[in-house]
Amino acid sequence: MSGNRRKSAAALAATAAISLFASACTGQSSNGAGDDASKETTLTFWHGWSAPTEVKGIEATIAAFEKAHPHIHVKVVGNMTDDKINQALRAGGSKAPDVVSSFTTNNVGKFCSSKAFVDLNPFLKKDGIDPDKTFPKAMNEYTQYNGVRCTVPLLGDAYGLYYDKDAFKAAGIASPPKTWSEFAADAKKLTKTKGDSYEQLGFMPNYHGYESTTEHYLGGWNPTYFDADGKSNIAKDPAFASMLTTQKKLVDELGGFAKLEKYRTSFGDEWGAKHPFHTGQVAMQLDGEWRLGMAEDAKPDFEIGVAPMPVADDEADTYGKGYLTGTIAGIASTSTKQNAAWELVKFMTTDTDAVVDFANAIHNVPSTLAALKSPKLKYDPRFKTFLDIAANPKSTTTPPSVNGGAYLVSLQNLGFDIEKGTQTDVKAGLEKTAREIDAAIAQAK
Repeated sequence: MSGNRRKSAAALAATAAISLFASACTGQSSNGAGDDASKETTLTFWHGWSAPTEVKGIEATIAAFEKAHPHIHVKVVGNMTDDKINQALRAGGSKAPDVVSSFTTNNVGKFCSSKAFVDLNPFLKKDGIDPDKTFPKAMNEYTQYNGVRCTVPLLGDAYGLYYDKDAFKAAGIASPPKTWSEFAADAKKLTKTKGDSYEQLGFMPNYHGYESTTEHYLGGWNPTYFDADGKSNIAKDPAFASMLTTQKKLVDELGGFAKLEKYRTSFGDEWGAKHPFHTGQVAMQLDGEWRLGMAEDAKPDFEIGVAPMPVADDEADTYGKGYLTGTIAGIASTSTKQNAAWELVKFMTTDTDAVVDFANAIHNVPSTLAALKSPKLKYDPRFKTFLDIAANPKSTTTPPSVNGGAYLVSLQNLGFDIEKGTQTDVKAGLEKTAREIDAAIAQAK
Protein backbone atom coordinates (compact mmCIF):
# COMPACT_ATOMS: atom_id res chain seq x y z
CA MET A 1 0.00 0.00 0.00
CA SER A 2 1.32 3.39 -0.86
CA GLY A 3 1.69 6.42 1.31
CA ASN A 4 -0.55 8.30 -1.11
CA ARG A 5 -3.38 5.94 -0.41
CA ARG A 6 -3.09 6.26 3.34
CA LYS A 7 -2.55 10.00 3.22
CA SER A 8 -5.76 10.41 1.27
CA ALA A 9 -7.66 8.21 3.69
CA ALA A 10 -6.26 9.95 6.75
CA ALA A 11 -7.03 13.39 5.38
CA LEU A 12 -10.57 12.45 4.50
CA ALA A 13 -11.16 10.74 7.84
CA ALA A 14 -9.93 13.82 9.64
CA THR A 15 -12.42 15.99 7.80
CA ALA A 16 -15.26 13.51 8.02
CA ALA A 17 -17.49 16.12 9.62
CA ILE A 18 -17.57 18.06 6.34
CA SER A 19 -20.81 17.54 4.48
CA LEU A 20 -19.54 15.16 1.83
CA PHE A 21 -22.37 13.70 -0.18
CA ALA A 22 -24.89 15.78 1.73
CA SER A 23 -26.75 16.60 -1.45
CA ALA A 24 -25.42 13.87 -3.70
CA CYS A 25 -28.88 12.39 -4.14
CA THR A 26 -29.89 15.08 -6.60
CA GLY A 27 -30.14 13.92 -10.17
CA GLN A 28 -30.94 10.33 -9.25
CA SER A 29 -32.14 8.07 -11.99
CA SER A 30 -35.43 6.35 -11.27
CA ASN A 31 -34.86 3.76 -13.99
CA GLY A 32 -31.13 3.31 -13.46
CA ALA A 33 -31.30 -0.48 -13.19
CA GLY A 34 -33.25 -0.90 -16.42
CA ASP A 35 -30.24 -1.41 -18.69
CA ASP A 36 -29.41 -4.70 -20.42
CA ALA A 37 -26.03 -5.86 -19.09
CA SER A 38 -25.62 -8.25 -22.04
CA LYS A 39 -25.50 -5.38 -24.54
CA GLU A 40 -22.41 -3.44 -25.67
CA THR A 41 -21.75 -0.64 -23.20
CA THR A 42 -19.01 1.49 -21.62
CA LEU A 43 -18.74 2.11 -17.88
CA THR A 44 -16.79 4.83 -16.10
CA PHE A 45 -14.96 3.68 -12.96
CA TRP A 46 -13.43 6.17 -10.51
CA HIS A 47 -10.90 5.14 -7.86
CA GLY A 48 -8.46 6.84 -5.52
CA TRP A 49 -5.22 4.94 -6.11
CA SER A 50 -2.29 6.81 -7.61
CA ALA A 51 0.98 4.93 -6.93
CA PRO A 52 2.32 3.15 -10.04
CA THR A 53 2.04 -0.37 -8.54
CA GLU A 54 -1.54 0.31 -7.42
CA VAL A 55 -2.59 1.74 -10.78
CA LYS A 56 -1.03 -1.28 -12.49
CA GLY A 57 -2.99 -3.56 -10.15
CA ILE A 58 -6.27 -1.84 -10.98
CA GLU A 59 -5.52 -2.00 -14.72
CA ALA A 60 -4.88 -5.75 -14.46
CA THR A 61 -8.20 -6.24 -12.64
CA ILE A 62 -10.10 -4.28 -15.29
CA ALA A 63 -8.34 -6.18 -18.10
CA ALA A 64 -9.42 -9.48 -16.53
CA PHE A 65 -12.99 -8.19 -16.23
CA GLU A 66 -13.12 -7.03 -19.86
CA LYS A 67 -11.77 -10.40 -20.99
CA ALA A 68 -14.59 -12.14 -19.12
CA HIS A 69 -17.16 -9.55 -20.30
CA PRO A 70 -16.01 -8.51 -23.82
CA HIS A 71 -19.13 -6.42 -24.42
CA ILE A 72 -18.54 -4.22 -21.34
CA HIS A 73 -15.76 -1.65 -21.69
CA VAL A 74 -14.42 0.27 -18.70
CA LYS A 75 -13.02 3.78 -18.69
CA VAL A 76 -10.81 4.07 -15.59
CA VAL A 77 -10.14 7.38 -13.82
CA GLY A 78 -7.71 7.31 -10.89
CA ASN A 79 -6.61 9.54 -8.01
CA MET A 80 -10.20 10.58 -7.25
CA THR A 81 -11.11 11.97 -3.83
CA ASP A 82 -14.53 11.81 -2.18
CA ASP A 83 -14.89 15.56 -2.80
CA LYS A 84 -14.47 15.10 -6.56
CA ILE A 85 -16.87 12.14 -6.52
CA ASN A 86 -19.42 14.19 -4.60
CA GLN A 87 -19.28 17.03 -7.13
CA ALA A 88 -19.64 14.65 -10.08
CA LEU A 89 -22.62 12.83 -8.59
CA ARG A 90 -24.35 16.13 -7.83
CA ALA A 91 -23.82 17.25 -11.40
CA GLY A 92 -24.78 13.91 -12.97
CA GLY A 93 -24.58 13.59 -16.74
CA SER A 94 -22.53 11.38 -19.03
CA LYS A 95 -19.19 12.29 -17.42
CA ALA A 96 -20.23 11.14 -13.93
CA PRO A 97 -18.90 7.76 -12.77
CA ASP A 98 -20.98 4.59 -12.86
CA VAL A 99 -18.82 2.70 -10.37
CA VAL A 100 -16.91 4.34 -7.52
CA SER A 101 -14.39 3.13 -4.98
CA SER A 102 -13.52 5.11 -1.86
CA PHE A 103 -11.00 4.76 0.97
CA THR A 104 -13.33 6.42 3.46
CA THR A 105 -15.41 3.76 5.18
CA ASN A 106 -16.45 6.43 7.69
CA ASN A 107 -18.62 7.96 4.97
CA VAL A 108 -20.70 4.85 4.24
CA GLY A 109 -23.54 6.19 6.41
CA LYS A 110 -23.64 9.30 4.22
CA PHE A 111 -23.39 7.34 0.98
CA CYS A 112 -26.34 5.15 1.97
CA SER A 113 -28.62 7.68 3.70
CA SER A 114 -28.21 10.32 0.99
CA LYS A 115 -28.80 7.64 -1.68
CA ALA A 116 -25.65 8.75 -3.50
CA PHE A 117 -24.99 5.04 -4.08
CA VAL A 118 -27.68 2.48 -4.87
CA ASP A 119 -28.71 -0.30 -2.48
CA LEU A 120 -26.83 -3.41 -3.57
CA ASN A 121 -29.02 -5.85 -1.64
CA PRO A 122 -31.32 -6.58 -4.63
CA PHE A 123 -28.28 -7.24 -6.86
CA LEU A 124 -26.70 -9.58 -4.32
CA LYS A 125 -29.99 -11.42 -3.81
CA LYS A 126 -30.53 -11.75 -7.58
CA ASP A 127 -27.15 -13.47 -7.93
CA GLY A 128 -27.53 -15.60 -4.79
CA ILE A 129 -24.61 -13.97 -2.96
CA ASP A 130 -24.91 -14.07 0.85
CA PRO A 131 -22.80 -11.20 2.25
CA ASP A 132 -22.60 -12.89 5.67
CA LYS A 133 -20.93 -15.92 4.10
CA THR A 134 -18.88 -13.93 1.58
CA PHE A 135 -17.22 -11.12 3.53
CA PRO A 136 -15.43 -11.02 6.92
CA LYS A 137 -17.77 -9.91 9.72
CA ALA A 138 -16.29 -6.44 10.35
CA MET A 139 -16.05 -5.64 6.63
CA ASN A 140 -19.64 -6.77 6.26
CA GLU A 141 -20.62 -4.28 8.96
CA TYR A 142 -18.83 -1.19 7.64
CA THR A 143 -20.32 -1.48 4.14
CA GLN A 144 -23.97 -0.96 5.15
CA TYR A 145 -26.10 1.48 7.13
CA ASN A 146 -29.59 1.02 8.59
CA GLY A 147 -30.24 -2.07 6.52
CA VAL A 148 -29.09 -0.47 3.27
CA ARG A 149 -25.96 -2.01 1.74
CA CYS A 150 -24.82 0.67 -0.65
CA THR A 151 -21.20 -0.54 -0.76
CA VAL A 152 -19.23 -3.79 -0.69
CA PRO A 153 -15.63 -4.33 0.51
CA LEU A 154 -12.82 -4.01 -2.04
CA LEU A 155 -9.68 -5.17 -0.18
CA GLY A 156 -9.11 -4.36 3.46
CA ASP A 157 -6.72 -2.94 6.03
CA ALA A 158 -5.97 -4.74 9.28
CA TYR A 159 -4.08 -3.18 12.17
CA GLY A 160 -1.52 -5.06 14.23
CA LEU A 161 1.67 -4.63 16.25
CA TYR A 162 5.13 -4.30 14.72
CA TYR A 163 8.05 -4.87 17.04
CA ASP A 164 11.85 -4.82 17.01
CA LYS A 165 12.88 -8.43 17.66
CA ASP A 166 16.45 -7.42 18.48
CA ALA A 167 15.28 -4.90 21.08
CA PHE A 168 12.95 -7.51 22.57
CA LYS A 169 15.84 -9.95 22.93
CA ALA A 170 18.08 -7.32 24.52
CA ALA A 171 15.32 -6.46 27.02
CA GLY A 172 14.72 -10.12 27.86
CA ILE A 173 11.22 -10.19 26.34
CA ALA A 174 10.47 -13.64 24.93
CA SER A 175 7.30 -12.95 22.93
CA PRO A 176 4.99 -10.08 21.92
CA PRO A 177 2.50 -8.88 24.55
CA LYS A 178 -1.05 -10.21 24.48
CA THR A 179 -2.75 -7.87 26.98
CA TRP A 180 -2.40 -4.15 27.62
CA SER A 181 -0.82 -4.79 31.03
CA GLU A 182 1.87 -6.89 29.34
CA PHE A 183 2.15 -4.25 26.62
CA ALA A 184 2.71 -1.45 29.16
CA ALA A 185 5.31 -3.53 31.02
CA ASP A 186 7.17 -4.27 27.76
CA ALA A 187 6.98 -0.63 26.63
CA LYS A 188 8.68 0.41 29.88
CA LYS A 189 11.34 -2.33 29.60
CA LEU A 190 12.14 -1.26 26.04
CA THR A 191 12.44 2.44 26.89
CA LYS A 192 15.94 3.90 27.28
CA THR A 193 16.12 7.50 28.43
CA LYS A 194 18.79 9.95 27.35
CA GLY A 195 18.98 13.17 29.32
CA ASP A 196 15.52 14.72 29.23
CA SER A 197 14.60 12.66 26.15
CA TYR A 198 14.90 9.08 24.89
CA GLU A 199 17.52 6.96 23.22
CA GLN A 200 14.74 4.48 22.44
CA LEU A 201 11.05 4.62 23.32
CA GLY A 202 9.20 1.35 23.82
CA PHE A 203 6.03 2.71 22.23
CA MET A 204 4.66 6.15 21.37
CA PRO A 205 1.22 6.15 23.04
CA ASN A 206 0.26 9.76 22.19
CA TYR A 207 -2.62 10.01 19.73
CA HIS A 208 -0.52 11.87 17.16
CA GLY A 209 1.96 8.97 17.17
CA TYR A 210 1.07 7.73 13.66
CA GLU A 211 -2.04 5.50 13.48
CA SER A 212 -2.50 5.75 17.28
CA THR A 213 -6.11 6.89 17.16
CA THR A 214 -8.89 6.19 19.64
CA GLU A 215 -10.67 3.86 17.20
CA HIS A 216 -7.51 1.89 16.44
CA TYR A 217 -6.78 1.45 20.16
CA LEU A 218 -10.39 0.39 20.75
CA GLY A 219 -9.79 -2.58 18.44
CA GLY A 220 -8.35 -4.24 21.57
CA TRP A 221 -11.59 -3.76 23.47
CA ASN A 222 -15.13 -4.68 22.40
CA PRO A 223 -16.74 -1.27 21.90
CA THR A 224 -20.39 -0.56 21.08
CA TYR A 225 -20.45 3.00 19.72
CA PHE A 226 -24.24 3.35 19.42
CA ASP A 227 -27.21 1.83 21.22
CA ALA A 228 -30.25 0.25 19.56
CA ASP A 229 -31.86 3.69 19.16
CA GLY A 230 -28.82 5.12 17.38
CA LYS A 231 -27.75 7.21 20.39
CA SER A 232 -24.09 7.48 21.36
CA ASN A 233 -23.17 4.70 23.76
CA ILE A 234 -19.67 5.88 24.68
CA ALA A 235 -20.62 7.05 28.19
CA LYS A 236 -22.49 3.81 28.97
CA ASP A 237 -20.16 1.16 27.53
CA PRO A 238 -17.25 0.74 30.00
CA ALA A 239 -14.90 -0.13 27.11
CA PHE A 240 -14.46 3.57 26.26
CA ALA A 241 -13.56 4.75 29.76
CA SER A 242 -11.29 1.72 30.15
CA MET A 243 -9.37 2.43 26.93
CA LEU A 244 -9.03 6.17 27.58
CA THR A 245 -7.83 5.55 31.13
CA THR A 246 -5.42 2.80 30.06
CA GLN A 247 -3.88 4.97 27.33
CA LYS A 248 -3.49 7.93 29.71
CA LYS A 249 -1.79 5.68 32.28
CA LEU A 250 0.74 4.54 29.67
CA VAL A 251 1.41 8.14 28.64
CA ASP A 252 2.20 9.00 32.27
CA GLU A 253 4.32 5.89 32.85
CA LEU A 254 6.49 6.54 29.79
CA GLY A 255 7.43 10.06 30.84
CA GLY A 256 4.31 12.18 30.49
CA PHE A 257 2.59 13.95 27.63
CA ALA A 258 5.00 16.92 27.27
CA LYS A 259 8.16 14.78 27.23
CA LEU A 260 6.64 12.34 24.74
CA GLU A 261 5.41 15.14 22.48
CA LYS A 262 8.85 16.75 22.45
CA TYR A 263 10.36 13.42 21.38
CA ARG A 264 7.65 12.96 18.75
CA THR A 265 8.77 16.16 17.00
CA SER A 266 12.03 14.36 16.15
CA PHE A 267 10.19 11.70 14.14
CA GLY A 268 10.50 11.46 10.38
CA ASP A 269 7.55 11.44 7.99
CA GLU A 270 5.06 8.59 8.40
CA TRP A 271 5.52 7.57 4.77
CA GLY A 272 9.28 8.03 4.47
CA ALA A 273 12.35 5.95 5.26
CA LYS A 274 12.86 7.91 8.50
CA HIS A 275 9.66 6.65 10.13
CA PRO A 276 10.50 6.21 13.86
CA PHE A 277 9.97 2.45 13.74
CA HIS A 278 12.32 2.11 10.76
CA THR A 279 15.03 4.11 12.55
CA GLY A 280 14.68 2.30 15.89
CA GLN A 281 13.44 5.40 17.74
CA VAL A 282 10.43 3.35 18.84
CA ALA A 283 10.60 -0.40 19.47
CA MET A 284 6.89 -1.13 18.94
CA GLN A 285 4.43 0.40 16.47
CA LEU A 286 0.67 0.12 15.93
CA ASP A 287 0.15 0.06 12.16
CA GLY A 288 -1.57 -1.51 9.18
CA GLU A 289 -0.47 -4.32 6.92
CA TRP A 290 1.20 -1.91 4.47
CA ARG A 291 3.90 -1.02 7.03
CA LEU A 292 5.68 -4.37 6.62
CA GLY A 293 6.77 -3.70 3.04
CA MET A 294 7.60 -0.08 3.79
CA ALA A 295 9.68 -1.04 6.82
CA GLU A 296 11.59 -3.72 4.91
CA ASP A 297 12.23 -1.28 2.04
CA ALA A 298 13.86 1.06 4.57
CA LYS A 299 16.38 -1.73 5.35
CA PRO A 300 16.36 -1.41 9.15
CA ASP A 301 19.28 -2.82 11.16
CA PHE A 302 17.00 -5.11 13.18
CA GLU A 303 14.62 -8.01 12.55
CA ILE A 304 10.96 -7.02 12.30
CA GLY A 305 8.32 -9.00 14.16
CA VAL A 306 4.56 -8.82 13.56
CA ALA A 307 1.74 -9.79 15.93
CA PRO A 308 -1.86 -8.83 16.71
CA MET A 309 -2.24 -5.75 18.90
CA PRO A 310 -2.64 -6.59 22.59
CA VAL A 311 -6.20 -6.60 23.92
CA ALA A 312 -7.79 -5.22 27.08
CA ASP A 313 -6.92 -7.25 30.17
CA ASP A 314 -10.51 -8.47 30.55
CA GLU A 315 -10.57 -9.45 26.85
CA ALA A 316 -7.53 -11.75 27.06
CA ASP A 317 -9.42 -14.67 25.53
CA THR A 318 -10.02 -12.61 22.36
CA TYR A 319 -6.32 -12.05 21.61
CA GLY A 320 -5.77 -12.30 17.87
CA LYS A 321 -8.47 -9.83 16.87
CA GLY A 322 -7.84 -6.30 15.63
CA TYR A 323 -9.29 -3.21 14.00
CA LEU A 324 -10.37 -3.45 10.35
CA THR A 325 -11.14 -0.89 7.69
CA GLY A 326 -10.56 -0.80 3.93
CA THR A 327 -11.64 0.30 0.49
CA ILE A 328 -15.29 0.16 -0.54
CA ALA A 329 -17.01 0.03 -3.91
CA GLY A 330 -20.48 1.15 -4.94
CA ILE A 331 -22.70 2.08 -7.88
CA ALA A 332 -23.62 5.72 -8.41
CA SER A 333 -27.36 6.35 -8.21
CA THR A 334 -26.99 8.73 -11.17
CA SER A 335 -25.79 5.88 -13.41
CA THR A 336 -28.13 4.67 -16.17
CA LYS A 337 -26.06 1.47 -16.54
CA GLN A 338 -26.54 -0.06 -13.12
CA ASN A 339 -26.91 -3.69 -14.20
CA ALA A 340 -23.67 -3.52 -16.17
CA ALA A 341 -22.08 -1.59 -13.30
CA TRP A 342 -23.07 -4.40 -10.95
CA GLU A 343 -21.24 -6.92 -13.14
CA LEU A 344 -18.03 -4.91 -12.61
CA VAL A 345 -18.59 -4.43 -8.87
CA LYS A 346 -19.45 -8.12 -8.46
CA PHE A 347 -16.30 -9.19 -10.31
CA MET A 348 -13.95 -6.90 -8.40
CA THR A 349 -15.36 -7.73 -4.97
CA THR A 350 -16.59 -11.35 -5.07
CA ASP A 351 -14.57 -13.16 -7.76
CA THR A 352 -11.95 -14.99 -5.66
CA ASP A 353 -9.15 -14.87 -8.23
CA ALA A 354 -9.80 -11.19 -8.97
CA VAL A 355 -9.68 -10.30 -5.26
CA VAL A 356 -6.53 -12.39 -4.71
CA ASP A 357 -4.72 -10.99 -7.74
CA PHE A 358 -5.47 -7.41 -6.69
CA ALA A 359 -4.42 -8.13 -3.08
CA ASN A 360 -1.15 -9.63 -4.35
CA ALA A 361 -0.56 -6.60 -6.57
CA ILE A 362 -0.98 -3.90 -3.91
CA HIS A 363 -0.24 -5.86 -0.71
CA ASN A 364 -3.60 -5.32 0.94
CA VAL A 365 -5.74 -7.79 2.86
CA PRO A 366 -8.25 -9.71 0.68
CA SER A 367 -11.87 -8.83 1.41
CA THR A 368 -13.66 -12.16 1.01
CA LEU A 369 -13.45 -15.21 3.26
CA ALA A 370 -12.63 -17.40 0.23
CA ALA A 371 -9.80 -15.13 -0.93
CA LEU A 372 -8.29 -15.07 2.58
CA LYS A 373 -7.85 -18.85 2.32
CA SER A 374 -6.76 -18.95 -1.33
CA PRO A 375 -3.54 -20.88 -2.07
CA LYS A 376 -2.85 -18.26 -4.77
CA LEU A 377 -2.17 -15.55 -2.18
CA LYS A 378 1.48 -14.51 -2.19
CA TYR A 379 2.84 -12.92 0.96
CA ASP A 380 5.65 -12.72 3.47
CA PRO A 381 4.91 -15.29 6.23
CA ARG A 382 4.53 -12.42 8.71
CA PHE A 383 1.69 -11.00 6.61
CA LYS A 384 -0.45 -13.96 7.68
CA THR A 385 -0.98 -12.13 10.99
CA PHE A 386 -3.12 -9.59 9.12
CA LEU A 387 -5.00 -12.26 7.17
CA ASP A 388 -5.88 -13.93 10.47
CA ILE A 389 -6.99 -10.62 12.01
CA ALA A 390 -9.25 -9.99 8.99
CA ALA A 391 -10.79 -13.46 9.22
CA ASN A 392 -11.27 -13.25 13.01
CA PRO A 393 -15.01 -12.79 13.76
CA LYS A 394 -14.10 -10.89 16.95
CA SER A 395 -12.22 -8.19 15.01
CA THR A 396 -13.94 -4.81 15.20
CA THR A 397 -14.56 -1.76 13.07
CA THR A 398 -16.27 1.60 13.47
CA PRO A 399 -19.95 1.68 12.50
CA PRO A 400 -21.28 4.00 9.78
CA SER A 401 -23.13 7.13 10.84
CA VAL A 402 -25.37 9.54 8.97
CA ASN A 403 -22.75 12.30 9.34
CA GLY A 404 -19.76 10.15 8.51
CA GLY A 405 -16.88 10.00 10.97
CA ALA A 406 -17.85 13.13 12.92
CA TYR A 407 -18.47 11.05 16.05
CA LEU A 408 -14.91 9.68 15.81
CA VAL A 409 -13.53 13.20 15.58
CA SER A 410 -15.47 14.10 18.76
CA LEU A 411 -14.13 11.05 20.60
CA GLN A 412 -10.58 11.72 19.38
CA ASN A 413 -10.80 15.32 20.62
CA LEU A 414 -11.77 14.01 24.05
CA GLY A 415 -8.78 11.66 23.88
CA PHE A 416 -6.47 14.61 23.18
CA ASP A 417 -7.82 16.45 26.24
CA ILE A 418 -7.44 13.41 28.50
CA GLU A 419 -3.87 12.59 27.48
CA LYS A 420 -2.85 16.26 27.91
CA GLY A 421 -4.47 16.36 31.33
CA THR A 422 -6.89 19.19 30.51
CA GLN A 423 -9.81 16.78 31.06
CA THR A 424 -9.28 14.79 34.27
CA ASP A 425 -12.83 13.46 34.70
CA VAL A 426 -13.13 10.73 32.05
CA LYS A 427 -16.75 9.94 32.91
CA ALA A 428 -17.86 13.57 32.63
CA GLY A 429 -15.88 13.94 29.40
CA LEU A 430 -17.58 10.93 27.87
CA GLU A 431 -21.04 12.14 28.88
CA LYS A 432 -20.43 15.58 27.37
CA THR A 433 -18.98 14.07 24.19
CA ALA A 434 -21.94 11.68 23.87
CA ARG A 435 -24.31 14.66 23.97
CA GLU A 436 -22.20 16.43 21.35
CA ILE A 437 -22.31 13.36 19.09
CA ASP A 438 -26.09 12.96 19.47
CA ALA A 439 -26.70 16.65 18.70
CA ALA A 440 -24.55 16.52 15.56
CA ILE A 441 -26.32 13.37 14.30
CA ALA A 442 -29.76 14.89 14.97
CA GLN A 443 -28.76 17.98 13.01
CA ALA A 444 -27.49 15.87 10.07
CA LYS A 445 -30.74 13.93 9.68
